Amino acid sequence: MERSLLARGACAALGAAAVAAGCGATRTVTTTVRSAPTPGADRETILFGHIASLRRSGARFELRFDPAWLLTGTAAERAAVEDGTLAPGDPVPNDVYTVEEGHRLLRFDVRPDASATLLDKRLRPVLVTVAELAAILSGTDAVHRPLFDPSRRSGFWIRVGANYPNPVVSLDQQYHP
Repeated sequence: MERSLLARGACAALGAAAVAAGCGATRTVTTTVRSAPTPGADRETILFGHIASLRRSGARFELRFDPAWLLTGTAAERAAVEDGTLAPGDPVPNDVYTVEEGHRLLRFDVRPDASATLLDKRLRPVLVTVAELAAILSGTDAVHRPLFDPSRRSGFWIRVGANYPNPVVSLDQQYHP
C-alpha cells in the first residue's frame, strides 16, 4: 500500500513538472488531417464504347458516345451464351465479347488538348489531336493515315476527368479483331 502511494506521488510530481516545463515556451504545431474522400470524388471514370460523333462546339469538342461492356474470360463466355451468339462450352473468339446494352448516346465535353490514340495497320499507336480524330471519324481527314480501323467499329476507351465539368481527357482506340 505504501509503495502504491509513493508511486502515485511520484507520478503526480512528474506530471506537474512536465506541465511546468511546458509553460515556459510556446510552440505551434500544425497537423494535417485528411478526411475520407467522398465516394466518386477526385476519381477519373474510364468507359468503353463506340463513338457516334465527335464535333467541334465552340472552344471545345462534343462527343456522342455509346457505352458498351468489353468482357473477357468466363464473363464473356456466359454473356455470349445468354445472348445466343455462342453454344454452351464453345470458346469465345479471341476471348473478347462486347455486350451492347441499348444504344443510348451519352454526351461528353472533350478538352481540345485531350490525348487521342489510334492504331495503324501494324497495330502501333498513332497519336492524333482531337481535331484530327474528329476529321478521321467524319471522313474529312486530309492526311489519310493508314489506320487499322478508321471506323467506329473497334471501339474506344475514354477517360473522363475527375473535376467538374468532367471533360473527356483521353480517347484511345481498342484493338478488336
